[in-house]
Amino acid sequence: MRQLGFTGLYSGAKHQFMVYEHNRLTIPSNKEYSVPQLRMMLREVEEIIGRQITADEWSALS
Repeated sequence: MRQLGFTGLYSGAKHQFMVYEHNRLTIPSNKEYSVPQLRMMLREVEEIIGRQITADEWSALS
């Protein structure tokens, strides 16, 4: 996520979060994410950064 321009990992009341400009992205607290959870997070990230992320680009993030 930092490679996309997000800062953090910050502690919130229930969940950790990252920040992109003035936008906050909540990071789920479970150890493993389901496919629907990842899809939802990817859509939210795309909305925040204002562009689509390909599956290859998402996979390359480390």
